[in-house]
Amino acid sequence: MTDSNPWATSQRSGSNLADVLERVLDKGLVIAGDIKICLLDIELLTIKIRLLVASVDKAREMGIDWWEHDPSLSSRGKRELEAENKQLRQQLGTPERQLEAENAQLRQQLGQAEQPKEVPT
Repeated sequence: MTDSNPWATSQRSGSNLADVLERVLDKGLVIAGDIKICLLDIELLTIKIRLLVASVDKAREMGIDWWEHDPSLSSRGKRELEAENKQLRQQLGTPERQLEAENAQLRQQLGQAEQPKEVPT
């Protein structure tokens, strides 16, 4: 007599799928490919595709951690970007304040030069 229970088969394949997924995430999987569009032997477009499937720990071991510094993906990256923006604003503000002070000083000197001097008679 054969076992006709469909759940028995899906449970085994489910565990096999889990094993495969665990192994892929543990070891990493790289898929690479190129797409070229040519017209009359003239290359118009080349698209290079590189796909890496790995766990976060494995990616860090390989030196890949771009998600930690991307401001749209991490709060740390956002804080770094905000700090850099604040520093740049301060650097831009300093020359503006210096120019305003120099302008005020020049206006004052110009005002003094324009005042008529009394000539002794």
